[in-house]
Amino acid sequence: MSNESPEPMDLDSQEPEKSEMQLAYEEAKEVAAKGDNDKAISMFEKIIARLESEPSTDTVKWAENSIYAMADCLVAKKDSSRLFGLQKELRPVLTLMAKAKTAKIVRTLIDKLAEIDGATDLQIKACEECIEWCRESKRSFLRHRVETRLADLELQIHQYNKALEILTGLVKEVKKIDDKLLLVEIYVIETKVHFALQNIPRAKASLTAAKTNANAIHCPPLMQAEMDLLSGVISCRENDYRTAYSYFYEAFEAFNLQHDKVRAEQALKYMVLSRIMGDQPGEVFNILKGKAGLKYGGGRCFEGLEKVAKAHEQRSLHDFERTMQEYKKELGDDDAVLKYHLTELNESVLEQNLLKIIEPFDRIEIEHVAKLIDLPLRRVQKKLSEMILDETLLGTLDQGIGVLVVYDELEVGRGRLTVCSTIDACSNVVDSLYTKTTTMLFGNGGPKAKEAEVAAKTKGA
Repeated sequence: MSNESPEPMDLDSQEPEKSEMQLAYEEAKEVAAKGDNDKAISMFEKIIARLESEPSTDTVKWAENSIYAMADCLVAKKDSSRLFGLQKELRPVLTLMAKAKTAKIVRTLIDKLAEIDGATDLQIKACEECIEWCRESKRSFLRHRVETRLADLELQIHQYNKALEILTGLVKEVKKIDDKLLLVEIYVIETKVHFALQNIPRAKASLTAAKTNANAIHCPPLMQAEMDLLSGVISCRENDYRTAYSYFYEAFEAFNLQHDKVRAEQALKYMVLSRIMGDQPGEVFNILKGKAGLKYGGGRCFEGLEKVAKAHEQRSLHDFERTMQEYKKELGDDDAVLKYHLTELNESVLEQNLLKIIEPFDRIEIEHVAKLIDLPLRRVQKKLSEMILDETLLGTLDQGIGVLVVYDELEVGRGRLTVCSTIDACSNVVDSLYTKTTTMLFGNGGPKAKEAEVAAKTKGA
């Protein structure tokens, strides 16, 4: 008989036995990976259906995973109508899950619709139907989150008044339950709506409210990065480009760490924009040749921004406008922030070029200015009018003979002083006449004469 003791079992090397639900889920995933989406959907449906008969923790876990996988299959098929109806089909199953899990599933299904082109209307309809169901079944937790998503969708289709109406009601309700994380999300969307309406003070107020609530909780990194991005955009609108760059840099770092490629690119674009607008076009080339630029700085948009920076550095209006025309989609149509600031910069470069041409002259024909700058007469005339009204150019347009008359700054200053002294002299004359009139009416003595004298002195003061 052998005296050798049996070798001890390596417990770490033994994998836990997979459940029947897990095996079924993995098999369905393999079928989906091969591209047979219809068969995979059928298999996922069977897994989900078992939750009604076997409501255990394991069944809930694999049913939830099956719902997400089934939604992915429908997205791959571009079957938006079936995906739209899926949340209604799943309502009996969703009642067996925790409310927080239900909210996550419903929001994910709505977000999955966004991955199919032209499904925004279905997303809105899905939100509205879900909100109605939440009201009937008294699911406030889910309703608040779906209403937040609906407000965001209304913002995307430029229905700003509808979005504000939803958000106003939401803020009142969510404040009562003190859900600070949801409040942050609501205020961020509200900031975007007010900014889109060009109401910058209200946008700043909403963003401040979002930051205040975020400071009271552990704010998710992506939400914090989005607030930094919005802070930078608002600082840009207020012409504080140095501060804007700092915010954009913080946002870029966070998006990069979270592997959010789309928003990291957006933050990098705005970093480049803030350097161009801050009259530091030379810094643009350093950014795009750095680590961040090499990772995210490819594509036509960054090519266009680099050319804009070069044109701005050389103060070349024609190169600037040629670049804006060549990259019209990337620098204008696709991004409202880029479009606004680059249009402002274009006008600024035009002003500088006009002032350079006009500088040696006291009088100059507008048509001659248009020829020198090589722009249409109407545009030059309009811009000169704006410059005169904004007082960036001291002069007047004699449109009868088509001539710009330029004033010397000292001459204008003397003229203003003369006008002011004339007004003061007229005021003194009126006060003197008022005093003499009251004296004639009421005499030199008496209370009324004294009252009139005091009134005249007060008026003169």
